[in-house]
Parts: sequence; structure tokens; C-alpha cells
Amino acid sequence: MTIEEIKEKLAKKAIIFQTGGSRPTKELLESWIGCVCWKRLEEEIPIDQNGKPMFPIATLFLKDLPYIPDALQGMELITVFMAEDIYDHLRFVEDYFCIRVYENLDKLVVCDWKSEIMKAFPLVPQLVENDYPTWDGGGIPMNIEDEILRLEDEEDIDYYGDICEEIYREHKIGGYPAFCQPGYWFEDYDFVFQISSDEKAQFNIVDNGEFYFFYHKEKKDWKVTCDFY
Repeated sequence: MTIEEIKEKLAKKAIIFQTGGSRPTKELLESWIGCVCWKRLEEEIPIDQNGKPMFPIATLFLKDLPYIPDALQGMELITVFMAEDIYDHLRFVEDYFCIRVYENLDKLVVCDWKSEIMKAFPLVPQLVENDYPTWDGGGIPMNIEDEILRLEDEEDIDYYGDICEEIYREHKIGGYPAFCQPGYWFEDYDFVFQISSDEKAQFNIVDNGEFYFFYHKEKKDWKVTCDFY
């Protein structure tokens, strides 16, 4: 297997998000970090295990994006809330998120639930086609990893210098988790999006880390993991 063949097999599409840089509209299909802008009429801010309101973290519209992962097909909007004491429970982090999924945008109403722990900004989506896995993140199939090791030994190549084009560490949908440390994948779950530390939004995940969201389409179940430097 050649370097070009390996690159072609590993490269994935993703939607990455630029924080700010456009005039906010608060209209349908505008994604946000730091607030939840849409809800069903009967919905309220979710309550955490301690009886406290959760922080609105993100509004992610999937409808009309040029790409979404197969596992998210049929979803048009995801909103994300986080418990205040999440950093005390990073081993079981998904228990401290509320993830709401909307299969259509009918009967949504405007809300303005802003987070107290970060600044709110619209997110501007951009399609990329060259997101690559981290070397020790578990996203490289074993047969391809063997080929890379062979090329490193026989031709003195380097994964990050000769194969990996980009690892996108911003907020994104699809692609690979941009692990800071050796990564962990949940069996039978698909990685679908990440929320990252964001200097502009004044949001720091422990030490410039990320939250990684995995989804099981048949079970309709979420897993979330976190790492940082």
C-alpha cells in the first residue's frame, strides 16, 4: 500500500465551525456555541442530578449542511446542555450532559438560553475533506496501521509528516475525534461531533481539551468522553 493509498483510505469529511465572524441572525439553521436558541414549546432547561439548571452549551443545526455522518442521518438539530459539576465526574461524563435531538424543525420556538460559563457566538460551518486521526487515537484500522509501520521502517516515513494532512481541533461534526491523549472508542458507537475549548467563547475544558460525542443509531444512545493536555 502506498502513501497516497493510505491517505485516501484515512481521509474523512467533516464540518468544522468558525466561532463568530458573522453577524448573528438567530434564524433557523444558524448554529451557536454558548447558547441554545430553539426548543419545543413545552421544553424547559434540563435539570442536573443535583437539581440545578444545566448550562446551555451548543445549538448544532444539521439540516442543509453539505455533510453529516451516517449515524446522524434523519436528525436536523442537536442541542447540548452540561451540568455545572461535570469536571468532578470526568470518568462518566455522558451522565452530565443532556443532548436533545430533533428529527424535524416543525413547531420549534425561539429561546435565548445563554450559558453563564462562556460567551455566546454564532458558528460558521465549513466543509473539509481531509480530517485525519491522531496516531494513537484508535481511529486507524489495524491493517493500515501495519502498513504505516512498515513504511516507517522501510522508507523512513513519518505519519504526521508524510500522511496526516490535518487534525481539526475546533468544534466539528464528523471526521475523527482530535484526541489530546491516547484515545478511546466505544464499541459499536460512531464518533459524530466534538465540542472544543474555545478562546473566543472563553470556554476552557480543563486544560485546552475537548468533549467527544459518540452515537449508537440503533440504540439511540450517546456516549461522551473528554481529554485535555
